[in-house]
Amino acid sequence: MLENEFHKLEEKQEIRTTISQIRKEIKKQDSKKAFLELLQGKESMIVDFLSEEDAKTRKNTALLIGDLKLEQAKEALIAAYLNETTLYVKSAYLTALGKLDVRENLEFFKNRLQEVKNQQVPAEEQKHQGEEIRELNEIILKTEGAKKHQFTGFQMPHEMLLLTNREQREVTFSEVKEIGASVQRKAELHPLGVLVFSKEVTPFTKLRTYRELLFPIHTNERIPAMPHRAAELLWHSDLYAFLTECHEGDAPFFFRLEVKSAEPKTEFVKKLGASLEKKSDWKLANSTTDYEIEIRLIEAKDGSFVPFLKLYSMKMKRFAYRKNAIAMSIHPATAAMLMYLAKPYLKENAQILDPCCGVGTMLIERDILVPAREKYGIDIFGDAIDMARENAALAGEKINFIHRDYFDFKHDYKFDEIVTNMPVKGKKAKEDMDAFYARFFEKSKSLLAEDGIIIMYSNEVGFVKKQLRLQPCYRLIQEYTIRKKDSYCLFIIGMK
Repeated sequence: MLENEFHKLEEKQEIRTTISQIRKEIKKQDSKKAFLELLQGKESMIVDFLSEEDAKTRKNTALLIGDLKLEQAKEALIAAYLNETTLYVKSAYLTALGKLDVRENLEFFKNRLQEVKNQQVPAEEQKHQGEEIRELNEIILKTEGAKKHQFTGFQMPHEMLLLTNREQREVTFSEVKEIGASVQRKAELHPLGVLVFSKEVTPFTKLRTYRELLFPIHTNERIPAMPHRAAELLWHSDLYAFLTECHEGDAPFFFRLEVKSAEPKTEFVKKLGASLEKKSDWKLANSTTDYEIEIRLIEAKDGSFVPFLKLYSMKMKRFAYRKNAIAMSIHPATAAMLMYLAKPYLKENAQILDPCCGVGTMLIERDILVPAREKYGIDIFGDAIDMARENAALAGEKINFIHRDYFDFKHDYKFDEIVTNMPVKGKKAKEDMDAFYARFFEKSKSLLAEDGIIIMYSNEVGFVKKQLRLQPCYRLIQEYTIRKKDSYCLFIIGMK
């Protein structure tokens, strides 16, 4: 296939189509290497196609050079870029150059960026101007790295949204109240979590039961699903003033867009990013890799969006220990929230066992909240045990992790607590899960102390309740709904 396409190029047959086909082919494993071997010593043949009359051929040629990383074509690409008169092709040259070593050309690209920003182009060409500016920014970022802004704190109080579990917002609200009125000016429940109003940020970064800290962006009206109007509202909001208040350093601020909606909004996101760059005169620069802020739009019932800001410049170290995770790992904020709910039943200096420990998150959060004496984690998945050991070391936790099936585990003494995030059903049959829960409760009897408890997070409410009926040695002490939509609950179960 590649040989045929290569010979077509040699004969200059169907150049544009052939180059497009080659670009598709070399994405396959080993195909790029095979094509480079065919091309060896004949690289100038590809470079010559940058002079073709057809604009799309020039564009495809530039992109192919980038795909192949033909360093010897760098100067030819720069010359072709400068001579290009078709605006939609210009960004293709820059995409290719971004894949080459252009460190010695950095000043050229910086100067060129300012030139393009100052150009006045017709409205119908502004899209292509924006693409050119983005590619120039990406080259500069890749070559010298982003000049990240340092978060310096606030001069005045601001609203902060602690995004948390909807069914258990009161948990985070209780944590907030424990901080004290001297820090927060206002704290109230919000549909997405807890809203606080404070000049101080640090105390809230240390709370463990919320997932994310977002800052509301205040606009004159809800953000519509219209890119240009949305960009106008965002730019004329308090967004940029907020960023400059709490950061050192000059523009641009590198951002990414995140839209939370029922349906994908890919085209809207793309157009909004470009429009916001233009509207802000590139004081806000869209970047997919080196962003330091996230502008998040959460869809409301009427189809409009409520805007929030997330600051990656503000270092959050709450869960720095969680270096490793697997697909089914519990989020550390969820684990912390579960432990907070279970706190009235936890003992200091307890002996604890997690029979399905995964990467160790539940055990670590349990011990952070109420220090325990002995902690054991068991998992049948050996890689998870290795990850758990590393996570625990980073958390400064001494936990005994054992690669073993829980049903084969034996111990010299009994445990005060069994703390576990139960495995999900996945592709297992209902009968298999029923049997698993039966074995789990039966096995746990032999490992729990007389006054011991099970702290269980599960979405198999029926199987849990069934075992509580069938095995009279257990009693349900407390039950909390955690995620109503998919039936996740926290069970506090004691021995009778």
